[in-house]
Amino acid sequence: MTENSNFRPVDDEARDIAQSLLLEARFGALGVMLEGAPFVTRIALSADAEIISLVSTLAQHTSALKANPRCSLLIGEPGAKGDPLTHPRLTLQADAQIIGRDENLRDSWLKTHPKAKLYIDFGDFGFVRFQVRAGFLNGGFGYACQLSAIDLGLI
Repeated sequence: MTENSNFRPVDDEARDIAQSLLLEARFGALGVMLEGAPFVTRIALSADAEIISLVSTLAQHTSALKANPRCSLLIGEPGAKGDPLTHPRLTLQADAQIIGRDENLRDSWLKTHPKAKLYIDFGDFGFVRFQVRAGFLNGGFGYACQLSAIDLGLI
């Protein structure tokens, strides 16, 4: 994580905002490198003790993660009112680890993503774990912090 004087010092408020965004996240934008260019897609997430997603081996982003596990996740949805850019969001730099099928993760996933029951048992679906290297919180206009995995409660 490179130091940038434009960021505020990390404090408990920043940690709380970022951890809340993680705990509430059910979806996020995943950025990968695909054929030498950035590629972004929406994925479903679970971020209780670790950040997990259910992915298909048929998806372009899964192939891209296998080729280059370095990725980025954007978490945080704009609220119903106001300027979308004033709502908090969290960008994570991470390394993806393809896990594949896992019964414990399957059961846990279905508790938070019940509609996945329609496809979770298809042969091409499995899990990916995101190991966070750094986090960047934009808590609204003029409120930006760099966070570590420790700050995010992921270590």
